[in-house]
Amino acid sequence: MFFTATTLFIGSCTHDVPVKPELPSDDIRLVVPSNFPQPVYNFSSNTLTKEGFILGRKLFYETRLSRDNTISCGSCHQQFAAFAHFEHKVSHGIDGLFGNRNSPGLFNLLWQTNFMWDGGVNHIEVQPLAPITNPVEMDESMNNVVSKLKADPLYKKMFIDAFGNDTINSQRVFKAMAQFMGMFTSSNSRYDKYMRGEPEGTMSAEELNGLNLVRQKCTPCHAEPLFTDNTYRNNGLLFDPILNDAGRMNITMLQSDSMKIKVPSLRNVGLTGLYMHDGRFNTLQQVLNHYSTGIVHNSTLDPLLATGIPLTTQEKSDIVRFLETLNDYELITDERFADPNF
Repeated sequence: MFFTATTLFIGSCTHDVPVKPELPSDDIRLVVPSNFPQPVYNFSSNTLTKEGFILGRKLFYETRLSRDNTISCGSCHQQFAAFAHFEHKVSHGIDGLFGNRNSPGLFNLLWQTNFMWDGGVNHIEVQPLAPITNPVEMDESMNNVVSKLKADPLYKKMFIDAFGNDTINSQRVFKAMAQFMGMFTSSNSRYDKYMRGEPEGTMSAEELNGLNLVRQKCTPCHAEPLFTDNTYRNNGLLFDPILNDAGRMNITMLQSDSMKIKVPSLRNVGLTGLYMHDGRFNTLQQVLNHYSTGIVHNSTLDPLLATGIPLTTQEKSDIVRFLETLNDYELITDERFADPNF
């Protein structure tokens, strides 16, 4: 199937913004980086195609996924911030409402078995359902979403191109979005190029010392190459009685999971601030100060943090220098992932 290069227009009189169905590159395929393990999700039951990817991109930036047609996935997951919400402590959704958690960066999703800070979603193909139906995020139902899409002739054509007929349902919505978001592979940072021996991968003595310190003091929680072990841990934050977030315990209902939160990747950490699941820290220096001298002890604190992580001023500086090498500027400038409405 081929898309015409002619600019198409949305059929609704209130959504007559021109969109670009074409891509800067037709190369839409899963490539596992040489320094990565095999992904958990490989599109075996959701064939990755250019047309499916384009549909998923359109849906990712579609404000009609929200109740009042103002909020899209891309509203809280901005490409320039590695698909996090730049300088927002917590999610900022419909009607100006705030959630109680920071919007995490979206990348390397194919290597995850669970999603959300508390692991409340266990499959990439249903992950968008959580923010779409959350009353302080998009506050919409999938029945209404599907009805809106069915009323738009452009979407009918896009679903035909992606799936072979004009059936529009929630399963196809989520499969297309998985094709788009699943391609957010972050593997071209300067660190990656250093590990692969590529010319652009030079690192300074301070950065290399920072890498060694991360290896010594921050694993297994932030193990290479993904820089997360995808586990849930209590990292010693002071409980916030206003947010009143029990973390993983909200899902499992086990007291032993109280205040446990999914370990985020350190990749792109220089782009995704603010930090921690509630955005309480403004800088990476503050994050390191917490692990060095700010650990709060309670019954579910991770044993690896029982004595904190002693760090000198120079060690903190070197770690921050290294963390900046994990920023993937190719990911955040890849035109394939940009909002097609601009």
